[in-house]
Amino acid sequence: MTALIHDIARQLDAGALIPYLGPDMLSLCSDLKVPATPQALAESMTAKVSVPHKIRKRLTQAAQFIENFKHRKSVVHLMNEAFATTPAPSALHLALAGSGAGLWVDTWYDDTFAAALAQARPQGSWVQIQGLSQSEHFGQWTGVYADDGQFLPVLPMDNERILYKPIGSHGPAGNYLVSDSDYVEVLTEIDIQTPIPPAVQAWRSGRHFLFLGCRFDDQLTRSFARQIMKRSSDHHWAVLPDEPTRMEARFLQEQGITRIDMSLAQFADALLEAMQPALAA
Repeated sequence: MTALIHDIARQLDAGALIPYLGPDMLSLCSDLKVPATPQALAESMTAKVSVPHKIRKRLTQAAQFIENFKHRKSVVHLMNEAFATTPAPSALHLALAGSGAGLWVDTWYDDTFAAALAQARPQGSWVQIQGLSQSEHFGQWTGVYADDGQFLPVLPMDNERILYKPIGSHGPAGNYLVSDSDYVEVLTEIDIQTPIPPAVQAWRSGRHFLFLGCRFDDQLTRSFARQIMKRSSDHHWAVLPDEPTRMEARFLQEQGITRIDMSLAQFADALLEAMQPALAA
């Protein structure tokens, strides 16, 4: 395992590996003040707006109910409240942000990794691309923002470093894919790659993915990962301390993902140690 982690560190430094971050990355933060699971987010939203009991813990369904019977603005307002605080980035967030990676995929709504990039990189050295809801931005799949939050009217060049937030983010503009209808619109097109920016498609070509803080125990997470990985390398890694479900195990096998059976905290410590020479350079 030590040799594998050192190999991952070398590939990060060389820019051959793409970190793919899930909600559990927040477990590494010392001041967690935002929802860190879909269920926690659903409970945060439904504590403020009444929804049928059977969907109170089902994020996409609860968000759709609020959108239908209140307004889309109500959904956005609740999401903005839930993620108004930015947790301080962990040491692993900062190390990944300062690594040789050229693309980071972040699949949760918090601003933690953007804050890590702001600390680890000089201003003007990266851009953020976010997925957009078709209910608010019909016909426009992504929004591009400079590292200072300024909206950019054009997609980045293929060689620019990118933070890709496929389901949106709190900052800088409160863009969210969260309701059933949001996902239906994207999943209708994702097989032909329409919602995935060309610059992201260019960066992933031939590269490996490292999945951190992710689970693949529902269809949504598997669908997004499968399509974002398309035409990349045939060998990837995922830190998964819990025994995979049957569908997760099938997904890992199909996609060429090797499971690293360690807790995220243990892996973070080991990777940080392996990355020290590169970080000191």
